[in-house]
This record gives sequence, structure tokens and C-alpha cells, in this order.
Amino acid sequence: MNDLKVTALDAIADGIYRFEFTHPDGDDLPEFTSGAHVHVQVPNGQVRRYSLCNDPDEQDRYVIAVKREEEGTGGSKSLVDETKVGDHLQVSEPHNDFELKGNPARYVFIAGGIGITPIMSMIHHLQATGGKPFKLYYLTREPSQTAFLEELSGPEYRGKVVIHHDHGDPDDSFDLWPVLETPKGAHIYCCGPRGLMEAVRDMTGHWTPSSVHFEDFGTGQPASAEEDKPFTVRLHKTGEAIPVPVGVSILEALRVNGHHVPYSCESGTCGSCRTRLLEGEAEHRDLVLSEAEQQDNIMVCVSRSCSKELVIDLPE
Repeated sequence: MNDLKVTALDAIADGIYRFEFTHPDGDDLPEFTSGAHVHVQVPNGQVRRYSLCNDPDEQDRYVIAVKREEEGTGGSKSLVDETKVGDHLQVSEPHNDFELKGNPARYVFIAGGIGITPIMSMIHHLQATGGKPFKLYYLTREPSQTAFLEELSGPEYRGKVVIHHDHGDPDDSFDLWPVLETPKGAHIYCCGPRGLMEAVRDMTGHWTPSSVHFEDFGTGQPASAEEDKPFTVRLHKTGEAIPVPVGVSILEALRVNGHHVPYSCESGTCGSCRTRLLEGEAEHRDLVLSEAEQQDNIMVCVSRSCSKELVIDLPE
């Protein structure tokens, strides 16, 4: 974690705030690539993950946009309510689980609400470098709740950006099927609420898996979470049995019992916590594994078990 100075803090939409961090001595910050995120220790001590939304070529600052969640766990409220310009916060070096990959003919960006943040960095990068063509579909509830609305409505984005507001009416939801029906050599990058990402995944089953990429912020658990039951995870190498209660993820249960598993998003979208599944029937809740991969892999941050026990093989 690095000690960085808050040099800008302003509201950019209802309940959404832009923070700018710089080095206290004016030095360049560690480089990042579009789609990257940092972890920020907020004033109440919690550590929260936020995507960087500025151009990666800007080495003098990090910019994030934060939605103040009234019903959340307190991290965003602490950051927004207890931070002022001039304060110093601990900010990690950037890490990227959502980077632009491959050599597609074009990019299709789909953002829901605050999910626009990592995609803004991608758009800035492509605009600045004259990279591959792209089209953004930005879906929000109301214009007043739409971050970067004025910027994305500018002439430089004409023909490249579609902004849709449903005003809270499901019947007015944007129809993504015409966009996703034919791949045409594109890569999709989707970030937003789980419902949006599940819809995009359902509509891209005919796409090459490596061409569809997801990122979220751990918002919204699957509906089946209400039906969770306790189960046991057994470690193949040692035979240790670890109970996984209702409301506790496999990842959390493993950590509590002293076992380290790589992880990042804790929402089943980045793939960091992929673990070998040897026995048992898993209830897969991730947005990463294909049906074939689900036979012998599990994402331990979100998935659970349909059987009383799962046998897994932790990485060395």
C-alpha cells in the first residue's frame, strides 16, 4: 500500500463521487493498464476495491468513481463522508483482472451503472492510441444517476456510444440481443450488476469463451443464496474437513482455517480463485467457467455445494 494524497473529490452524478489520488511529492505513480483496479483503505479501516477510470498514460494520478451505498457494509459511505481534499489514504499498486486481450476486430463494451468505471479507462486508451473500433452500450436508471454522462455525450463519441435509461421500468430495458446475436470477430467487455452480466452470458453462449469478459464489484448475490445449506469441504492432500456454514463462502472458510487461496474479486468474475474439484456436486455461481471446466473446477469465492461434501485440491 502506498500513501497517496486526495487531490480532487467531486460529485459526478447522484450518489457517485470522483476521487483523484496523486503522490504526495509529485512523483509518478506505478503504471497501470486499462481495466485495472486498486485497493483503497477507507477512513473506517475497511479496504475496498475500485477500478481506475482515467487514461493509463496518465502516470501522475489515479482516478476512481465511487457509488455511495447506503445499504452496503460501510466502506463507500466512509470514503465519501469522511474524506476531504488534502487527506492521505493508503492505496495499493494497480492489478488487472479485466485487461484488453487478444486481437479482435472490434470491442463491444456493455456497462451497467457504476460498472462504467473500468470501461472508461479502456475507452480513454483506445481514443488516445487510435486503437481498434469500439461501441459502448451504457445502461442506467436515470440521467441524473449516470456518471460521465456529459463526457460520453460529447461529439468525439458520436456513433461510438449508446446511453439508455430505463427509468426503473423492466419493460423499457435495452434489448441487447441484436448487439450480441452475431460475434463478427468482436470481444465483449461487460461490467455491472450481476443480473446484467448473467443476461449477457446467456446471450453469448454461441461466442468463443475467450472473447467474452466480465467484471463486477461483488454487488448482488444469486437468488439461490436464500436457499443455501451448510456443507463440508474436504482437502484432498490432508483429509482435513472444513465446515462451510450458511452465509460463509468456501474461500472464507478456507482462510479462517489457515489455508491460502489466491483471490481478487470475490464475486465469481475474475477467475483468480479457481480450484480443482475432485468429488462432489458443486453449485456453480461464477461467470467464468465453461460447462466443461465446471466438471473439475470450482470458484470458491461464490460457488457452493449441492452435495453434503466437496473434495478439492488446493494449489501448492
